Amino acid sequence: MRFRNYLRFLAAVQLLPALESGEETLVGGQAVLEGVMMRSPHAWAIACRKPSGEVVTMSEPLERPSEKHKWMGWPIVRGVMTLGYAMNLGYRALRFSANVAIEDIMEEGSEGKPAQSATAAAKSGETASPKSREKAAAISGWLAAVNVVISLAFFIFTYKYLPLLAATELKKLDPALGGRIIFNLIDGGIRLLLFLLFIWGVSLWKDIRRVYEYHGAEHKTVFAFENGDPLTTTEVQKYSTFHPRCGTSFLMTVMLISIGFYMLIPYTTFWARFASRIALLPVIAGVSYEIIRFAAKHRGSLFALMTAPGLWLQRITTRPPSDDEAQCAIVALEHAMLLEKERGGELVIA
Repeated sequence: MRFRNYLRFLAAVQLLPALESGEETLVGGQAVLEGVMMRSPHAWAIACRKPSGEVVTMSEPLERPSEKHKWMGWPIVRGVMTLGYAMNLGYRALRFSANVAIEDIMEEGSEGKPAQSATAAAKSGETASPKSREKAAAISGWLAAVNVVISLAFFIFTYKYLPLLAATELKKLDPALGGRIIFNLIDGGIRLLLFLLFIWGVSLWKDIRRVYEYHGAEHKTVFAFENGDPLTTTEVQKYSTFHPRCGTSFLMTVMLISIGFYMLIPYTTFWARFASRIALLPVIAGVSYEIIRFAAKHRGSLFALMTAPGLWLQRITTRPPSDDEAQCAIVALEHAMLLEKERGGELVIA
C-alpha cells in the first residue's frame, strides 16, 4: 500500500503542469490526491478526503510574485516566474495530499495510543507530537528528493532526448528527412505523440482517473464562482469540466510553439540540438504563457485556435466528478476565500 501511494504521487507530479492553472488569475486550482487545491490572489487552501470520509484542510496566505518584484510582471518573464511559482505551490499541495493518503503509516502512538498526524494537526490547529512531526518530515523529504530527480530525468529523457534521437535515426535512413523544417516537424510530432500516450496511459490507472475527476471538480467549481453562482454541489455540477485556463491547454501550446522555435536553431549535431532544446525551455514557456493570456481575452483570435487542442485533450485529463469530489473543491475554495478576506481581499463568495 505504501509503495502504491508513492507511485501514485510520482505519477501525479509528472502530470502537475497539466492539472493546474499556471496563470495569476482571480481564482484557480489544481487536482491533488483525493482532493483539490484552490488559490485566490493572496491565499491558497487544500481539501483532501480521507478513506474515512473526513475532509482534511490546510490554508496559507500567498504573495503574488509580480506584486513583490515589478520586473516579474514583464512580458515573457512573468510567464516563466508565474509558472515556476505555480509549480512549486502545486508540488507542495501534492505533497500535503500524499501525507494525508499515507498518514496511517505516519501515526505513532505513545502508551498504546496513536499520536495525532501532522495533517490532522494542521487541520485542528493543534501540535503533533515530536515523533510524528519528525516522521512526517522524513517522508516528505524523501518524496521530495527522489521525485525531483525522477521528474527531471523523466521529462528530459522522454520529451527531449527520445524525440530527437528518433528523428536523428530517421534522418540516417532517409537523408531527405534532414531538412530543418521536416526534421523538426518529425521531432515535434514524436514528442507530441509521447506526451499524448503518457496522458492517456496513466488515465487507465484507477487512482489517476480519480485525480482526473478531482480535476473536473476544480474546473466546475471555478466556473460556478466566476459566474457568481452559489457554491453548492447542485450548482457546481451544472458546469463543464473543460476550462480554457487549464494547464493542459498550456502544455499543448508549449508543444506546438516549441516546433517553430526549434526550426530557428541552426545547429545540426545531435548534442548541440539537445542542449538548445533544454536552454530554450524558459523562453518557450514565457511565450506560451503570453499566447494563453491573449487567447483568454480574445476568444475569436488565431491564437485562440492554438489553444483549442488543449481543450480537446481535457476530455482525457478531466472527468465528471462525484458530489463528494465536487464538495472537496468547494471546501478548498471557501477556505481560500475566507483567508483572502482576512488578508483584506475584496473577493467574496456569491
